Amino acid sequence: MARYALALFAVILAGISFAQAGPAAQKHMIVTAHPLASKAGYTVLKRGGSAVDATIAAQMVLTLVEPQSSGIGGGAFLVHYNATKAETLAYDGRETAPADVTPELFIDSDGKKMKWSTARIGGRAVGVPGTVRMLALAHAQQGKLRWAELLQPAIDLARNGFAVTPRLHESIDGMKGWQKSPSSAAYFRDPDGKPWPVGHLLKNPALAETLEAIAADPNAVNTGAIAAQIVLAVQAYSDNPGKMTVFDLAAYEPRVRPPVCGRYLSYKLCGMPPPSSGPATALMMLGMAERLGLQNLEHSSAEWAHTFAEVGRVAFADRDQYMADPDFVHQPTAGLLDAEYLDRRAALINQTQALDKVEPGTPPEKQGLLLAPHQGLLEQGTSHLSVVDSDGNIVSMTTTIESGFGSRIMVAGFLLNNELTDFSFEPEIDGKPVANRVGPGKRPRSSMAPMIAFDAAGKPVLVAGSPGGSRIIAYVAGAIARVLGNGIEPQVAVEAGHVINRNGKTTEVEENRVAETLPEALNALGHKVKVRDLTSGLHLIQITPTGLIPGVDPRREGLALGD
Repeated sequence: MARYALALFAVILAGISFAQAGPAAQKHMIVTAHPLASKAGYTVLKRGGSAVDATIAAQMVLTLVEPQSSGIGGGAFLVHYNATKAETLAYDGRETAPADVTPELFIDSDGKKMKWSTARIGGRAVGVPGTVRMLALAHAQQGKLRWAELLQPAIDLARNGFAVTPRLHESIDGMKGWQKSPSSAAYFRDPDGKPWPVGHLLKNPALAETLEAIAADPNAVNTGAIAAQIVLAVQAYSDNPGKMTVFDLAAYEPRVRPPVCGRYLSYKLCGMPPPSSGPATALMMLGMAERLGLQNLEHSSAEWAHTFAEVGRVAFADRDQYMADPDFVHQPTAGLLDAEYLDRRAALINQTQALDKVEPGTPPEKQGLLLAPHQGLLEQGTSHLSVVDSDGNIVSMTTTIESGFGSRIMVAGFLLNNELTDFSFEPEIDGKPVANRVGPGKRPRSSMAPMIAFDAAGKPVLVAGSPGGSRIIAYVAGAIARVLGNGIEPQVAVEAGHVINRNGKTTEVEENRVAETLPEALNALGHKVKVRDLTSGLHLIQITPTGLIPGVDPRREGLALGD
């Protein structure tokens, strides 16, 4: 048994979970947000399964044990490195808008944009789920073990039950408005309406039946009885119905895209391209940071924090302006990462004085686009896992149902996403179209940032990603900068306090994880500091000549397992 598993086996069996890293493994490793998901993926790796095989097993378990964050009713981005071919591909399982939507989806009868809190609950915001079909495609191309056996751990857990963890209990307790979704409330709360206590054995026989159907046919979510149930639940939601049809579900297609890649120091970093804004924005931040000498600064210093916040401010200005679904809107991604353009953008930054709000730049390949910016900062319900298998194949996958517990609609044992709220609620601003406006069949812009880094010889050296809404971009860029630029160990990097500016009025500083003097130092440099919780879920694997070294975020309940 793995080194990690021996120490934590009793904890896993009890269902009480917490973040754990450990010593380097030699053959394979998986890091996920829940011990039971890590255990499922680890078991697959021990049986000779591929990184994709382990990812599928872990994701199906996460659907059960971390339903507030991801699942088969949502979408995911998977970046895969094939060691034999030395090839990196990006698998796009992002949800799509139904064919009958209009750009005014979130404009109410008075002509005003809806409140996010109103729009997110119910059928209106549910996008066509993409996770299962994307994973099935990745398995067909990169899998080794049989599809059906990869779902068995989740099926068994759903039937036999799992222990409610502190994070799940707190998530249920902290979420309001359950009365609007009585079927979901009946699963997540006891007969008195209280969240199930920590340690309660929670069973989900409906999900077990769904997973058995998917094990027999990967199209089971998109066609047949389950698809009909999804459509009925979405369209029949009384005060906020949606427009999804069985034709939307049947027509969904995952995409295989070339990754977006850029440089940081001597490293090449590759990640999910648009419709995710995450890796491209992170690459802009790192490119400017290198030009400003971030790698030469002490990683917990005020100078590091100021520089990192400022490159985030500049990069987000371009992210908000340009990034959206590339199948609908031309993306000037290469221009945003152009060396001369990054020179110009980095030159805006004063290392002794914070900038005010930054205007978007004019990158090469802009091609005359007249667009209005859209921040879209409310993504929440997300998870990340990192995997390296015994053949050197790699998966970095970020997976989501958008906000906590998604739309709150539970169908056949799983929650449906509310991903369409990642679109701009306003199709136009000041007479200019928003790139991330709603459109039939369109994929909403994401901030998820699954990434893989390679050394100058082309060998992979780091797998990275995190949940956390639009803050994901800074979480991932910061961890990469610390590990590859400052030489910090992965576990130290993920535990480091976050400092984030998303081109807003405030610079966010993580409470209790930075030096007490840092907020004052940043205020003296012109920042308007807001000290707050910043709950990342960074899961790293550093690949070194002596083994695989994990970084497991202590802010969640993750676990690294490996041999």
